[in-house]
Amino acid sequence: MAKGKILLLEDDANLNETITEFLEDEGYTISSSYDGYEAQDKMYESKFDLLLLDVNTPGIDGFTLLKEARENDVVAPAIFITSLDGVDDLEKGFKSGCDDYIRKPFVLKELLIRVETLLRRGFFHESTDLISLGDGIKYNTKSNELLVNDVAETLGNKESSLFKLFMKHPNEVLSHDRIYKELWDYDEDPSDTALRTYIKNIRKIIGKDRIVSIKKQGYKFTSK
Repeated sequence: MAKGKILLLEDDANLNETITEFLEDEGYTISSSYDGYEAQDKMYESKFDLLLLDVNTPGIDGFTLLKEARENDVVAPAIFITSLDGVDDLEKGFKSGCDDYIRKPFVLKELLIRVETLLRRGFFHESTDLISLGDGIKYNTKSNELLVNDVAETLGNKESSLFKLFMKHPNEVLSHDRIYKELWDYDEDPSDTALRTYIKNIRKIIGKDRIVSIKKQGYKFTSK
């Protein structure tokens, strides 16, 4: 199971390929772009768990791309990868909406640490990769796997994304529209029937009472 979906914007072909291969070997799904316009198109066509953006890129530069994305409600965490090292550039990067900054040249292991740290941030800043849900059920925030008595349960891509969304928003009512926005890409038609099926499959693993259907509102996941 993929750990997460990452959008990579890097116009240096060799570095783009190196980062892509490294992160794919670590279990991530990478959608790579070589110019800002291509990255922008992909950003609005699909949902990403994290954005890796070079700054000086053809078309739209990374700063502008992210600033416009934030203005259009793209909330995925973002890391700038750049050779710029001035304080003013650093300030501009964070003001445009980034969460972290890594300067070239960098060690790939450092990039991985930064990626994994940001992707875990939505889970209450847990110091461990495993979050216990009781009754022998655990969720691995690093691999996005649901474990029952330490045995990984098989979830489809959308089921995995849905459970991850529940884990990030425990005890909160998630509307149908919000779930549709998170799970379905812009060119897909959201399906209430499919959503009910995903809920049913997850309930089979964690128990029916853990996900409550709130009439005309949505669903609420009970963490404990």
